[in-house]
Amino acid sequence: MSQLEESHSTLHSLCVRPNVQFDSQRDDETVLLSMRAHPVTLVPAFFSTIVFFILIFFLNFVISQLISVRSVLYINIFFIFFVFVYLWMQIVNWYFNIGLITNMQIIDVDFNILTFKEITRTELAHVEDITVKTSGFISGIFDFGSIYIQTAGSEINSEFIMIPHPARAAKIIEDILKQYGNS
Repeated sequence: MSQLEESHSTLHSLCVRPNVQFDSQRDDETVLLSMRAHPVTLVPAFFSTIVFFILIFFLNFVISQLISVRSVLYINIFFIFFVFVYLWMQIVNWYFNIGLITNMQIIDVDFNILTFKEITRTELAHVEDITVKTSGFISGIFDFGSIYIQTAGSEINSEFIMIPHPARAAKIIEDILKQYGNS
């Protein structure tokens, strides 16, 4: 199978030739690869949510003896709202932190719902080196790691953190560079 044939992975965290577009896309530019963190990286957020719900459940027994039932209800509504907002923010941050490789450039979008959005662009011709790092037991089991793309000169380097199948993604990027960028 060719490295650049259309394919998608779990929850579209690694997609070859995805059907996506972005704001500043040129007319002759095509997105060849999109990457976001492996879905397993959301497990801590879901685990924290479960722990919060268990904590709320047990605190209800203690608090209900100290304050009125109506106040306990308001506290529960507040904490449940807080927990769902926390989970929603984690999912939104996961979804919008994305890397795009086109036939002309590399785009790294780092997004934090509360504080910032940073978009880094690098022309394919400026890419010097691609490094893949995988560490830890969990990343070995689920096959996720990070890709670091070093650029020439003073341009900012791009990093794609905790993406699935990092070795495969790096090979695809190298193929894209050979075909469209530098050799």
